[in-house]
Amino acid sequence: MKKVIGVLMGGYSSEFEISILSGTTVLNNLSTEDFDVYAVHILKKGWFAVVDENSIRIDRNTFTFELNGRTIQFDGLFNAVHGTPGEDGKLQGYLEMMGIPHTSCDSFEAALTFNKGECNQVLRDFGIRCAPSVYLHPGQNADYDLITRRLNFPVFVKPSRAGSSFGVSRVETPGELDAAVEYARSEDDRVIVEQGVIGTEVGCGAFMKDGEVIILPLTEIVPKNAFFDYKAKYNGESEEITPARISDTIASEIAHTTKKVYEMLHLKGIVRVDYIIEKTTGLPYLIEVNTVPGLSPASIVPQQVREAGMSLKDFFTFIVVESLSKSR
Repeated sequence: MKKVIGVLMGGYSSEFEISILSGTTVLNNLSTEDFDVYAVHILKKGWFAVVDENSIRIDRNTFTFELNGRTIQFDGLFNAVHGTPGEDGKLQGYLEMMGIPHTSCDSFEAALTFNKGECNQVLRDFGIRCAPSVYLHPGQNADYDLITRRLNFPVFVKPSRAGSSFGVSRVETPGELDAAVEYARSEDDRVIVEQGVIGTEVGCGAFMKDGEVIILPLTEIVPKNAFFDYKAKYNGESEEITPARISDTIASEIAHTTKKVYEMLHLKGIVRVDYIIEKTTGLPYLIEVNTVPGLSPASIVPQQVREAGMSLKDFFTFIVVESLSKSR
């Protein structure tokens, strides 16, 4: 009998539309020979299975829905919800309590990695090279003296818990900080002011196979704008080159660091770790860890999968099978 798999998409954040694109890509590429696959929309007004364009409410007490007089129960879920609640640990915690296997990491690891400021501090303690930063707690104003003492301009001001570059600003002078912090707080009340590492941006995709972390071909990102912002990511305003045009030595260091991060943080499923190779020193700095990375046709991981010689159907199907086997 086929396993019943739901593809979770949507969410409650600014990344809603991107999540729908990611989820739809997964939905269209999962093996229907192996699985009965349903789209599951996670919305603020409710959670719904979408069948033939009809939305059927999910009973959150059991995570089931009724279809043609039958109760449909899921054997596993593919998590493509970016932002809250799918990337910050809330949905993972619910699924853990319900005992339903899913393709993303566990609740604690999701909450940690989604908070860029706190995650990078943990990684620094493990010896991972991350960009220097100043963390602003809720309600805390930018301390100009502290920031100018610790960091060199330009800096990047970011919401600590958001994705797809929403709320991110490149700041050239201290006088621009207040407006940038206010903009970041439109996404999250916790804000990072991060040293502007200027150089080549590289995305590194990874997944687990037979207990080993597998590194996908690296992607070099060349944005047309000041940085890899939303328009560069999703409106074609960047050039993405896979494999990245970097030395074997740097590529090896990024791959080694990504494996280390994946293992130290006990991650699962598909992960993308982003770096910037500083142009004067040639050293790669880890920027952030994405535990529910974009999977839309314009996203980086699907490009890397194809470069590795895999079809998206085989790749996504493997990720589901792996998550089911881990649960057993």
